[in-house]
Amino acid sequence: MTMRTAATLQSSLCFSSPKPSSPPTSNSHQPNTQLAAKPKSLLQKHPLYTPAHKNLSLQIKEKILCLEIMGVDSGKALSQNPSLRSATLHSIQSIVSFLQSKGIHQKDLAKIFGMCPKILTSNISSDLNPVFNFLSQDLKVPEQSFRKVINKCPRLLASSVRDQLKPALFYLQRLGFQDLDALAYHDCVLLVSSVEKTLIPKFKYLESLGFSKEDAVGMILRCPALFTFSIENNFKPKFEYFSVEMGRKLEELRDFPQYFAFSLEKRIKPRHMEVVESGVEMCLPLMLKTTDAEFKELIREGGGG
Repeated sequence: MTMRTAATLQSSLCFSSPKPSSPPTSNSHQPNTQLAAKPKSLLQKHPLYTPAHKNLSLQIKEKILCLEIMGVDSGKALSQNPSLRSATLHSIQSIVSFLQSKGIHQKDLAKIFGMCPKILTSNISSDLNPVFNFLSQDLKVPEQSFRKVINKCPRLLASSVRDQLKPALFYLQRLGFQDLDALAYHDCVLLVSSVEKTLIPKFKYLESLGFSKEDAVGMILRCPALFTFSIENNFKPKFEYFSVEMGRKLEELRDFPQYFAFSLEKRIKPRHMEVVESGVEMCLPLMLKTTDAEFKELIREGGGG
């Protein structure tokens, strides 16, 4: 496909930026008359349309081409969101135009739709608009920063404000998360986590290790990523190594919960073994946070407490 042909298709299929004065307000499913005049030959030249695709309808072909031009894996998107098969190009255009009216750039769409194809068939008034209201009213995110937050966590756009975002925010604030900027720009993944299925079980697991409620809260506030780690694949093997192989005290883990953020096989085990073999004593932060060169130097100097 020539660059001119691709540009023509992008203009007709992937839509131009909306006029600021009249952003779309509904997820309409009216036919897209703009596409009717597009020559079929442009579509037929695209490598997607080999003989294997000859039975696909023109609408499906246009939809696939639109997704591919935006940088979205159409096969993956259609597989993860079957509703895309019946969605009209006009409805997809409405979603794209609405997001652009909120400051999202064309170049962001591949990542956003690639991670969450569900967004492509969302309802603007009942699904997407409430998310931006939540960002503005509950997290105090200014409109010019919407793009930064959405790019950080596209899953926000696929989450229910009533059933997911607000309950998560309420739970986190009760635990002591008071910095709204930190939640919005750094730890927004916590807001798309289920309180009942993710946050509470991980908090209770920390308590089951012997930490008091206050200690567990303090650990999570110092290292919010604890709420994103798997109990089976992260917490359990790393705690077993910490308590059995390393034989360290629980207080060390309380003061340095970032321990769980390091790779067991690539960081924790090899550095612990080197510390043991050298016969030096070294606190967890120095053992794990230092660069390789700094760690070697500490070993030569006899450890670091």
